[in-house]
Amino acid sequence: MENTSSDHTSSDRTGTLDEALERLHASGPEHGGWLSNHAPMAVEALVRHGQAPAVHHWLDGYRHKLEDMPDTSARVTAGNWREALGDPRRVADWTEYFVRETGERPWREVLAEWWPRLLPGIAAGATHPVIRVGHSVRTLLAGEETAPRVAELAHGLGYWAARHQPLPALTPLAPARSAAAALDAVPPVPDQNGGIRDRLAQLTAFPVWPGEVTGDPDEARARLTELVTAATHRYATHGHGEPVMLVHAATAPNAVLRALPALPRALWAPSTAAAWAASAAVTAAYGPAEAAPYRPAGASAEELFARAAAHGDDHTIKFTDTALDVGDATALAAALRSIELNPPVG
Repeated sequence: MENTSSDHTSSDRTGTLDEALERLHASGPEHGGWLSNHAPMAVEALVRHGQAPAVHHWLDGYRHKLEDMPDTSARVTAGNWREALGDPRRVADWTEYFVRETGERPWREVLAEWWPRLLPGIAAGATHPVIRVGHSVRTLLAGEETAPRVAELAHGLGYWAARHQPLPALTPLAPARSAAAALDAVPPVPDQNGGIRDRLAQLTAFPVWPGEVTGDPDEARARLTELVTAATHRYATHGHGEPVMLVHAATAPNAVLRALPALPRALWAPSTAAAWAASAAVTAAYGPAEAAPYRPAGASAEELFARAAAHGDDHTIKFTDTALDVGDATALAAALRSIELNPPVG
């Protein structure tokens, strides 16, 4: 995969990201009952790609979607966390827990402990919690471990723990030769109506992929990179099925890929398997029956991201960010497709 960001955009020297995160941490991770707060993820992508001057204006436009963090109810501890796992009413309790943990221990240690506990619930919250964690880890790995950025990891992990819900048991289908073939072979859920929780409850079977990974971490990372590329490319031809939700088939596994360098290598293979489950679940829930034509981007990566930033839609910004990680012509065309398919903000 190609990273098209220049060195100065991977490090926010203006303090804008920290200011934005501090502004956001009084807000909860959801609004309207269950819709995700995308602002922390979007502002991280904006800053990374040289759009820091636009961040506070973008946040002003997003402000109406923000809701206060709910009140805490009972302290989550090392002894009682299992009973609180997957309880969205406890999101403030979980966030407080991870703020304490990351304040007392290195963030990598907390992440390594909790990643395998949370991984079975990767599709929870329409995959937004793991995506939020992936954006946070990417920033922390850049070497700027400021208090707001560590707190952002705590908020992401707290959201994931509160929304944690594993997928139903699935029957293995015939093995697929590649990630692209595996996505093509994912059977759609019988009723592609209603919210994502109703759709995921209908999942019954996925193709076996990546069947050849035997636990070798580097091979697992290569297969995960292949999956991110395939899912990004597929958006160019299938994004019209549900332009907002189908971005997560690519952005969720890319979040996992971003987190791998911060995780013990023993977790890379199970992380790839979980990322496949998340991507396949979104594909089954929202993928259309037929492909559609697409056109070349006709613009550089930098120009495309500037267009996504001006477009303003949070999903479009985040998907374009992932497309730029992939970096090839089809990925850039997929980014253009997201700009065209999703309604602009404002």
